[in-house]
This record gives sequence, structure tokens and C-alpha cells, in this order.
Amino acid sequence: MMKRGTIQDDVIHSKELDEDIPILIYVPADFSPMFTYSFLICQDGKDYFQMGRLPRVADELLEQEEIENMIIVGIPYNNKNDRREKYHPDGNKQKAYIRFLAHEVVPYLDEKFPGHNVSFGRALAGDSLAATVSLMTALEYPNLFGKVLMHSPYVDSTVMNAVETADDAHHLSLYHVIGTGETEVKMTNGETADFLTPNRALHLLLLMKKFDYFYDEFDGGHVWTHWQPDMKRALSIMFE
Repeated sequence: MMKRGTIQDDVIHSKELDEDIPILIYVPADFSPMFTYSFLICQDGKDYFQMGRLPRVADELLEQEEIENMIIVGIPYNNKNDRREKYHPDGNKQKAYIRFLAHEVVPYLDEKFPGHNVSFGRALAGDSLAATVSLMTALEYPNLFGKVLMHSPYVDSTVMNAVETADDAHHLSLYHVIGTGETEVKMTNGETADFLTPNRALHLLLLMKKFDYFYDEFDGGHVWTHWQPDMKRALSIMFE
């Protein structure tokens, strides 16, 4: 029978956001303070844990020794408006949320678990807007975060400019997938947007900037039905 890790609930009081932030923490079955662990911090955390079934995927890959020791943190959002305020490039809480990840989540994990204490020992992940804020955070704090897993990120001129002006490309490893059916995505503000075309533009820019970079297009739309089957490949590539 496959060993299963545990999922712990905790709360981080954020001074940056002036609120208590609940978090989910996946701790692998064979956890020992004698080992060191990589950290994967997921925005849309509850979605990654439930719809993405990330803990189960990690259990399987860890048992097969296909990925390195890792701890997964899921940071949920309160509601769709809270999510947009914290994740969207124009959101009035996005800058504070980015500081929360860098200044509060990282010290919390470093104190609680034995990590590698280097940027490539910390990864960020997200889907859609959650992928966007993950990328923006890593670009702003390349000394803290060395990997980003992006499932169908929202891409606008602010994101493109952040990538264009990034001067630490060699410090960041990226995983990026987008669906060929993501041409009319209904967003949380009720508007419809083409995600595929901007993602292809981002892909070309990331290649030009010479990031350590994996890119693929899947046959599907902007839903977890298509993102979930990709979880195994994403972890295998980024945490081999």
C-alpha cells in the first residue's frame, strides 16, 4: 500500500496584508528533520490540493523516488474578488501579497522545516491569475524563488514588461503550459479574453531571454479537467 503524507492546517498572520491567512501543508510520509526539503508554494492552494490532487501525485512520485524530498504549501483565496485583488497585476493587494510570500511565508517555512535555504529549493505554482502572481513574485525576488510552475497564466503588458526587464534569467527555472482551446476564457470580472495568443507571446519572450524553460500546449481549455493530468509531469520535470 502506498504511503500517504499528511496535510496540516495552519495560519500565518500577515502584517503585509493585515489579515490571518490560512494555509495547507503537505508533509510527506517519510518526513524526518534529518533531511532537507524543497518547498512548493501554491497559489489557489485549495484548488491544487483538491482539484489538482497534488498531495496524491506527490505521494506516488516520492514512493517511486522520481522526485526529490518536498513539502507543498497551499495558500487558498477567500473569494473571487479577494483572489483578483491579490493576484491580478492591477489588483490593489498584489504588491502586498508578493511581499507576504517573500517576507512572511519564506521565513515561516524556513523556521518550521529543514529547507535548502537557496532559491532553487523554493518554487511557486499557480493556475491562471495564480500563475501570474507566482511569476511576478519570482521575478521580483529571484534570490528567494528559483522555480515557477505556471498553468495557463493570465498575461498582459505588465507581465510582459516584468519579463522583458528581468536581468536574472539564469537564476529562474520555469514550467509553462497553455491549452489550445483557451481562446475565449471567461474571467472573474465577467469579461472574456484570449489566453492562448498572449501566452504564445510570453513563450517567445522567455525563449529570447534564455530562461531555463519548459513549454507545452495541451489540447483543452481553461479548467482543472486539463490541468490535473499535468501535475505528475510538472512535478517530475521541476523536482527531478
